[in-house]
Amino acid sequence: MPASLCGLFGLKPTYGQLSRGGTFPFVASLDHVGPLARSVKDLALAYDAMSGPDPRDPACRAPAKANLAQHLDRPVPALRIGIADDYFARGGKPEAFAGVAMVADALGATQRVRLPEAERARAAAYVITMIEGAALHIGRLRARPMDFDPEVRDRLMAGAMLPGHWLIQAQKFRRFFQTAVIALFRDVDIILAPATPVVAPLAAARTFELDGVELPVRPHMGLFTQPISFIGLPVVCVLTWQSALPIGVQVIAAPGREQLALAVAHRLERDGVCRAPVARQEPL
Repeated sequence: MPASLCGLFGLKPTYGQLSRGGTFPFVASLDHVGPLARSVKDLALAYDAMSGPDPRDPACRAPAKANLAQHLDRPVPALRIGIADDYFARGGKPEAFAGVAMVADALGATQRVRLPEAERARAAAYVITMIEGAALHIGRLRARPMDFDPEVRDRLMAGAMLPGHWLIQAQKFRRFFQTAVIALFRDVDIILAPATPVVAPLAAARTFELDGVELPVRPHMGLFTQPISFIGLPVVCVLTWQSALPIGVQVIAAPGREQLALAVAHRLERDGVCRAPVARQEPL
């Protein structure tokens, strides 16, 4: 999401591939770290530098240092690329879907795939975020509530009042959804989906309109990313430009296949389909 809004390439690795040691937590079972960069090569270099085991993060399972950057220029084999349909083909502005179409055309992708119950996955992700986040931060919320962003604070305080069995149900559904989506990778190697439903809104904007409904910006900007982050899949966000502002496309791979997502993104960058130019500095 930040990559899409800021005009940068972004890599969100498979959950547990990079250590979160030294970062401030939000929700332990959902938190990822990953780089933002002006080029796909820089994403790979940053990933390589950050990779490796780390006892500070019990979820980190990387056995050794990665070396993805040196493989970027190798020829990419013919790939089966699917375009996320249904939930991922509605609920956004035209530019979000135009970006996916642009990337799909460049890759020769026509196959469409459906991620089952993606809307329910997003709801379950919200439940986990609220309850786990509240449990993790309840002491700080009590002692220093004004240190939190007001919208985050309200979300965590609400999570502290939700019943515990909701969390159990959400985690059970999470396993079902993860199994169902990973099964799709028997037929495709990469799935394409919008990254954000709109280009970056004005800083003061609190709502936007999607499908004729006025919605708050903050909770709905992750409309298309939350079902993917929910199950920890690796994603590279690539940038398309239909106007002066960028909008991203998710290049989604199976768990542990960051290298494949980066290779596709590198090809799109090399062919001029996606880019993250340095902003021109206007004279004072």
